[in-house]
Amino acid sequence: MGLKVPVLGAGGWGTALAVTATRAGREAALWTRRADFAARLAAERENREYLPGVPLPEEVSVTPDLGRAVAGASFALIVVPSVGVPDLLAALPRELGVVLCAKGLAPDGGRLTDLARGLGFARVAVLSGPNHAEEIGRGLPAATVVASTDPALAGEVQAALLSPSLRVYTSSDVVGVELGGVLKNVIALAAGLVDGLNLGDNAKAALMTRGLREMSRYLVSQGAHEDTVYGLSGLGDLVATATSRHSRNRAAGEAIARGDRSFIGPQQGGKVVEGLRTAGLLDAWASAHGHDLPIVRAVAKVASGEWTPDAGVVSLMGRDAKAELEG
Repeated sequence: MGLKVPVLGAGGWGTALAVTATRAGREAALWTRRADFAARLAAERENREYLPGVPLPEEVSVTPDLGRAVAGASFALIVVPSVGVPDLLAALPRELGVVLCAKGLAPDGGRLTDLARGLGFARVAVLSGPNHAEEIGRGLPAATVVASTDPALAGEVQAALLSPSLRVYTSSDVVGVELGGVLKNVIALAAGLVDGLNLGDNAKAALMTRGLREMSRYLVSQGAHEDTVYGLSGLGDLVATATSRHSRNRAAGEAIARGDRSFIGPQQGGKVVEGLRTAGLLDAWASAHGHDLPIVRAVAKVASGEWTPDAGVVSLMGRDAKAELEG
């Protein structure tokens, strides 16, 4: 086996990444802060809580000791929800390369990569793409992107995860890859609302297409390359998240449309719905900076309870007439 890959966060995605690293010929150290959970994973060799049916290979060690997990490693995959990223980064040695895998924003609404750099990490990357843990954990074919301004770090991560079942591409467009993963969650929530309201295939296709346009405007305004919007971390991730039965964001939107607001809050069934928090942060940013993000705004208003799902539809369908590529 090759060098160790620390995976910090033992949810479904973290577990899938640890398993994937072993397929690439690496050893993986899967960290969870819960000692009892770590002991159960080590004993059962399966994450029955978050990724049932996927065996943990013997090359995956499980530990609640953060120092032990990252000892001797060049980089670590940070696979905790976005709200937990600041505290975890604060506890890590600054010489470690950090690969951010959460598709969310920092507490102040900023980018997690900027947060990491502000804390003193020089080697920072982001991993994103159409990557449902339920499929990647089982070895179904998939692709992802690792973006960094440090080509050496991107190459290390690529080599650590590239396997017969996972294509790993590199990119220098950190802004585009990171924010594509953030925005698509909100659009997927809107797609779930369409499903829950039984608005039909035409409405969902239109929503996804206009959502991609909204993503493009926002990402480019933040300095992303437009080509990235139509790559794996943009269009690819949007398609997967807005249509899949595995998507928590799509499922949350569908549930809200049907009157079930149990998804509202930080977690549902122990699993974070990043788009709910992200929608509010992005809507506040758009209002403060005069940007037009109508789908983001509708999702934020519906999620907060200020609008009903039907009112959200009216807000989008009643917008002023304009040319398709105008906005």
